[in-house]
Amino acid sequence: MHTNRSAFVTLISVFFFWGFVAASNDILIPVFKEKLHLEQWQSQLISVAFYVAYTVGSVIYIILSKIYGGDILNKIGYKNGISLGLCLSALGTLLFYPAAELVSFNLMITGLFIVALGFSLQQTAANPLAIVMGNPESASQRLSMAGGINNVGTTIGPLVVSYAIFGNVGSGLKLDSIESVKFPYLILGAAFLIVALIFKFSSLPNQIHHNDTKPSKDGQEARSGSLKYPQLVLGMIAIFLYVGVEVSTASNLPEYMRQYINIATGDAAPYISLFWASLMIGRWTSSAGAFETSMGIKKLLRFIMPYLAFSVFLLVNAIAKSDLSVFYPYAFVILILIVADFLSKGNPARQLVIFSSCGIAALALGMSTTGLVSVYAFISVGLFCSTLWPCIFTLAISGLGKYTNQGSSYLIMMIMGGGLVSWLQGWLAGSDHLGIKASYIVGVFCFAYLAFYGWKAAGILRKQGIQLGETSETSSH
Repeated sequence: MHTNRSAFVTLISVFFFWGFVAASNDILIPVFKEKLHLEQWQSQLISVAFYVAYTVGSVIYIILSKIYGGDILNKIGYKNGISLGLCLSALGTLLFYPAAELVSFNLMITGLFIVALGFSLQQTAANPLAIVMGNPESASQRLSMAGGINNVGTTIGPLVVSYAIFGNVGSGLKLDSIESVKFPYLILGAAFLIVALIFKFSSLPNQIHHNDTKPSKDGQEARSGSLKYPQLVLGMIAIFLYVGVEVSTASNLPEYMRQYINIATGDAAPYISLFWASLMIGRWTSSAGAFETSMGIKKLLRFIMPYLAFSVFLLVNAIAKSDLSVFYPYAFVILILIVADFLSKGNPARQLVIFSSCGIAALALGMSTTGLVSVYAFISVGLFCSTLWPCIFTLAISGLGKYTNQGSSYLIMMIMGGGLVSWLQGWLAGSDHLGIKASYIVGVFCFAYLAFYGWKAAGILRKQGIQLGETSETSSH
């Protein structure tokens, strides 16, 4: 079965939007905090509204599927579902106009909530579509590419939105009027509508058929639902905490830099961009194993791909006229990622343990040092979060059979961790609690559970007769 390349290119365009908007929230948080005189925990409600919408969207999806007696996407069609999701996201961007005119924080986060509600439907449809669009053996390669496109969005999103709001990137300019926030999102809404039309008339498949599950090899009969599988239930908690530590580390970074390094809100965008580029660096590193070449070439690519991704970050920031010299030392941090990737040997459980341990070390270093060393330590969390979504996703849905789709929707539901963990850290970051620096202890606890899940899930799957060999990425957040 061959991949329809034009249809696949159309499909992965939505991965770009998810990354672009999610990373841009990290620019909106300090902007609204500054202009509306919000506490740090209040500004984190931007993340709460955005990520909780994924849960609400998944719940609505499950309820509608039960009402209609079957998977709702198989009834309306997958590409129609993505088009509908894009239109819903476009509707959300319209609220930015009255929100800016009225200087209303509540209207703005309502708009973001609706944008993410549309994203929830898009995610539910796009991930399985990417899997079935071509040879099953190359599914991981297609999803790695989709993840790479997502990270292009996360890398340039903060820079584009910062330029649109401040008129420059890293200029140190203050925001004169909050009204400048509305136009970037209105343009984004127009882009959503255009892509929705493209999807509607594209050659993407509308239906996906799944095979029934077989009895598990641990001697038990096939289970009655996805929540009967412990790897999925524990994996749902893991997705919650993984998205939580990823988002909270980035969204609290501008406030940390303002307090400890005197980096103004208008100057934060290149650093936020590097955090999200770090996810791109990590995913490009892992994708080196997907190329059909000799082992020697694959090993070489594991060194080339991360620095190629880093050069993309440098190029984008050079175009934005940012000072690149402060980012050159980060090239040495990337070496740690390469070593960790070699040690993981493509096994998702082992990679989860190793990368989570590196994440704990990075946060501990950030909390115990000062200056740019601490900033780089916090930013490097992006490197070690980079492949955790596909690792968790792989472990959680292994052995689910016909319940794979149901399990996937439950995992997407847990994306709300991005909002709730960010809010928790923002609350702890207050001067009457731990303070912004010590608040990063939240991430340490998240990574500790993720390391535990990697170890525990491997044992659960072994009991079910499922062997974890060299496994590539299977999904992209």
